Amino acid sequence: MKNIPVSVEWCDNKLCLLDQRKLPLEEETVICETLDQVYEAIRTLTVRGAPAIGIAAAYGSILGLEDTSVDEINRVFDFRLNRLVHARPTAVNLSWALERMRSCWKSNNDNSDIYGCLLKEAIKIHEEDRAACRAIGENGLDLVRRHPNLLTHCNAGSLAVSELGTALAPIYLAKERGFDVHVYVDETRPLLQGARLTAFELERNAVPCTLISDNMAAHIMSEGRVDMVITGADRIAANGDAANKIGTLSLAISANYFGIPFYVAVPLSSVDPDTQSGSDITIEERDGSEVTHLGDMRVAPRSVLARSPAFDVTPAELIAGIVTEKGILTPPFGHAIQKIMN
Repeated sequence: MKNIPVSVEWCDNKLCLLDQRKLPLEEETVICETLDQVYEAIRTLTVRGAPAIGIAAAYGSILGLEDTSVDEINRVFDFRLNRLVHARPTAVNLSWALERMRSCWKSNNDNSDIYGCLLKEAIKIHEEDRAACRAIGENGLDLVRRHPNLLTHCNAGSLAVSELGTALAPIYLAKERGFDVHVYVDETRPLLQGARLTAFELERNAVPCTLISDNMAAHIMSEGRVDMVITGADRIAANGDAANKIGTLSLAISANYFGIPFYVAVPLSSVDPDTQSGSDITIEERDGSEVTHLGDMRVAPRSVLARSPAFDVTPAELIAGIVTEKGILTPPFGHAIQKIMN
């Protein structure tokens, strides 16, 4: 696809991030040159999507170290990793990528070109995600061919990863290969990642889509207009429970009621075999102002209390399959996950 937006790039020892807070009205690149800038970019959703923040963190861990001595890198690197891992709590890719960088550092902490080794590892993480997204697209292509009228939530496209996306990857490949496809896009309150990001991606790549508010999804399903629901996920537990953007659970329940298959698409870096079930996943709680405001405009009474959990957990029993770069996992997920991770 020629018009796929790029969320993360490494440019001359700097990290270049497409500012997703300003899309779709402005396409602006934020250039990070320090660790703190990357931390803030992840925390404030300048860059978002589980794989994308993992890639950004891997590069961010080495920002500004290109002319630094081996001793100084060894002195500061553990602090840097620990700083970045706390930027957001739910997506496992963040800690996964930083543990990759930690292992690389420990294996090369007496190497005179330790910076070069760490940069190669960050680039490898980035390139592996590109390959995973392409493979997810290929593995999910037949699902889209058989279920061409889809509904998705939040943004699991190129903006959330390195390219193509997870849930959107098979949709893009279907379009590229001439299959008829149509996507209902949930707006995804409160930050409107569906309206601002997914609709933006699909529209610029001429993928037919219709934007709906979140509370329309069940009605659209009841009309028989949805063949399949497919979303991404920020963490898959060992039993197949999936944490994804708030509102995903409601979709899964509705899809189950109407007999519509519900799929999740993720790279294996989002599968966390050390987390036994969804109840063990930390759910990020964001500022309530995201609910009381639309952008800078207040839409609720000044004194009202508001909550903004960023994610919810869909139980494994509501999931028909998990599309990965190694194939589609089917229930029972505990066995399937254990087998593929081994």
